[in-house]
Amino acid sequence: MSTFVFDAFQDSENQTSRRVKNAPRNNAPKRAALGVITNQVRVQPFRAAKASTDTFQDENAYPRQGKTFGQKENAQSFSIFVDDQKTLQELKPVSANLVANAEPKVQLTDAVTTLNRLHDPLSTAANNSLICIDDSIDSPMVLDISHDVAEEKKPLNREAIITTVPEYAEEIYTHLREAELKNRPKAGYMKKQQDITSSMRCILVDWLVEVSEEYNLHRETLFLAINYIDRFLSTMAVQRGKLQLVGAASMFLASKYEEIYPPDVGEFAYITDDTYTKKQVLRMEHLILKVLKFDISPPTTNWFCDHFLKQAGCDDKTKSLAMLLIELSLIDCETFLKYNPSLLAAAATCLARYSMGDEQPWTPSMVKLTGYQLCHLVECLQDLYHAYCNAPKNPQQAVMEKYKHTKHHEVSNFSKYPPPAQLSL
Repeated sequence: MSTFVFDAFQDSENQTSRRVKNAPRNNAPKRAALGVITNQVRVQPFRAAKASTDTFQDENAYPRQGKTFGQKENAQSFSIFVDDQKTLQELKPVSANLVANAEPKVQLTDAVTTLNRLHDPLSTAANNSLICIDDSIDSPMVLDISHDVAEEKKPLNREAIITTVPEYAEEIYTHLREAELKNRPKAGYMKKQQDITSSMRCILVDWLVEVSEEYNLHRETLFLAINYIDRFLSTMAVQRGKLQLVGAASMFLASKYEEIYPPDVGEFAYITDDTYTKKQVLRMEHLILKVLKFDISPPTTNWFCDHFLKQAGCDDKTKSLAMLLIELSLIDCETFLKYNPSLLAAAATCLARYSMGDEQPWTPSMVKLTGYQLCHLVECLQDLYHAYCNAPKNPQQAVMEKYKHTKHHEVSNFSKYPPPAQLSL
């Protein structure tokens, strides 16, 4: 495997001057800074801690760390992976053939291929009852009342369906199923990373969940950012000292794409406890865009799951539980990156309905909508069920804390909504 080295981000002069340039903010809220990433633990800097809660220990008790562990002054930060054919075969997703076989055939509906017949042909027009507007004059204007006899139909609420475009729903879904295959990270990319591990990525994702809550970002922004990170790490070898910079720049890029009022670049430097400068975040954003070839609008698991839940007519509690499940899948890349986003979303929808006591969690209508039979979801359902049951034991608890809030119906509170004792579908 050959590599090409990038050293554009070795700004050693910024290491000594960034504390002077970025003065403390008196009125700024406490930030969800990540601190130092190590293999197993997350060490918080002193002034980056949040207020203590019943679940978390007081993070102010941890001493402020200095230089990032494992960071070298003149070390090379990035290198490009060049895969050979053998490696590509080893990293081939296990569900690619399964999804290809499950791809539904698209047929145009009658609403697209035919038009409603609103008027009779000219040859039969003479037989209709016609009333002249004015009998005293020979006027060519007549009123056709042949349609008044038929039952009146309620007019369509175009504003309600303008965004759903039901005439093209199948074509849109087919296009997104094709797009998700083109924008997937490599399932086993972490095996090629020499300086970072899966546990470090878990810590980074956990921190990004806190950042999204801190700035009230949309859920789609979080999923887009993690997609950018995984696709970037699938191509570039990154040192652990730059991993948080990749995460901050990815979240900044996703915010600019998805949010109406995205946070300023200075905020993303601030939440890293000023470990990186605004210039570094912008330069990293530039590199991420080049590596991703400016393709920053992939269909995410969040989009598919939200679409499936709406079509299934699920209530708010079921929706919150399904969103909890797909956010838990973000943390474990080794288990869930092998599944397509649509397959993972279908499994989360099925498991959420099953956990909420639905007698038939995967109906024939859902099979027709998604293109997935229940047998296609079995493996993903088992992995998702184990992640759900073991979530309280996970060292990263940001997702569980997020869904204990009342706005999410406290679905992560196992004393109130325990997971099913066994998975029998």
